[in-house]
Amino acid sequence: MSDAAIFAISLGVTLVGLVISWGAYRRRGAGTGLRGAALSLVPLAAALTGVTEFFIDLAFSPVKWAGVGVAGLAVLLYLTSGAMLSRRDAASGGGKAAGEGGRKAAGRGAESKGAVQGPAGGRDPEMAEIEKILRDRGIS
Repeated sequence: MSDAAIFAISLGVTLVGLVISWGAYRRRGAGTGLRGAALSLVPLAAALTGVTEFFIDLAFSPVKWAGVGVAGLAVLLYLTSGAMLSRRDAASGGGKAAGEGGRKAAGRGAESKGAVQGPAGGRDPEMAEIEKILRDRGIS
């Protein structure tokens, strides 16, 4: 498509959008009208900067669509590999989950030693007993 045709179409779309924005301004107020005017100016800005030509070339070029397809395939393969790696780590018990669980278990062990010590450890014996009951029931 020629530059003049692209410019004429973009100018027409912009003018129609501005007329609709004027109507929105009258019915709904200045905020809605200004938002419509801003969106109406986008096609004209795209034509003036050359972005429209890029999208027209993209729409009608099989080579560019092949590039889009290859990029999509790359994203699909990357996401699939991530899912496969996370399943493998979960099945083997390794990875992040086991490391965090190990830290949590170590932290609980330190707390339980302090709770069992009683008043000598500087804790209230009644609280130590309550903590022991909660631990026995699986509540921490």
